[in-house]
Amino acid sequence: MKLLQRLGITYIQTKFKLLTIVSKKRAAEKAFEVFGTPFLKSIRNGPLKHTEEIEFTLNDKKVAGYRWNHPQPKKTLILHGFGSAAHKFEDYATLLVKEGYEILAFDAPAHGDSEGITTNAIEYCAMIEKVIEELGPVDSFIAHSFGGIALSLALEKLPHDANTKVVFIAPATETTSAVDGAFNMLKIKNTEVRNEFEKLVVALSGKNTEWFSIRRAMNNINASVLWIHDEDDDVTPWADAERVQSDNHPNIKFVVTKGLGHRKIYHDKAVKDQVVHFL
Repeated sequence: MKLLQRLGITYIQTKFKLLTIVSKKRAAEKAFEVFGTPFLKSIRNGPLKHTEEIEFTLNDKKVAGYRWNHPQPKKTLILHGFGSAAHKFEDYATLLVKEGYEILAFDAPAHGDSEGITTNAIEYCAMIEKVIEELGPVDSFIAHSFGGIALSLALEKLPHDANTKVVFIAPATETTSAVDGAFNMLKIKNTEVRNEFEKLVVALSGKNTEWFSIRRAMNNINASVLWIHDEDDDVTPWADAERVQSDNHPNIKFVVTKGLGHRKIYHDKAVKDQVVHFL
């Protein structure tokens, strides 16, 4: 980790230690804000090739995105992860265009060229629903990390069947694991702060943190799923995905890799080939 990043994290950890002493509720509110803030935005260096830039408004904020190869009878929506952006998946768009697909990809709220400071899975899910409402129907999806949990929530509400194709690449399977990771990074060990954090989640969504789970949502998803995950993923742990695998859903095919981690996995040529072949 770079020195400035270490210093920045140390500063935030110290701030939370002091804030916890002053107010458990305020510490939880600040932790919730940090949890939803992509501090390092991925910004593209230049225009993408052979694409049309499109946008719409969600919650009074601009959502920016791209469309390739319009119009075509087959349509794929690509969903990036936390702190990432749609342009990171240009290679997938290029490969699928060759197969005759129309491709849609958007920067989630607070990411890339979209507006906003913070976001959450509920808002990302709402973005997916609006994309399909305005630009759909969509036949297939590719979702990495944070995009995976948002897509699973959307699919519970959207009409789909076994002909719908879904690719999860290192999806954020359990939100509780993500929150645990954030609290560990911030060195917040106070259970009262965690309880106050949970109250904020319930107030926002009417659901507790455990409800935001791909494992839970899979009981309501009928799509044909290709799930690609790396054993060494230190962001979205394989242990969470392995529990889904143990549920033996007949509509999920698992591909488990080794040594690619959380981010290299979607850049890997063999992974790209499997995704294109599946779709």
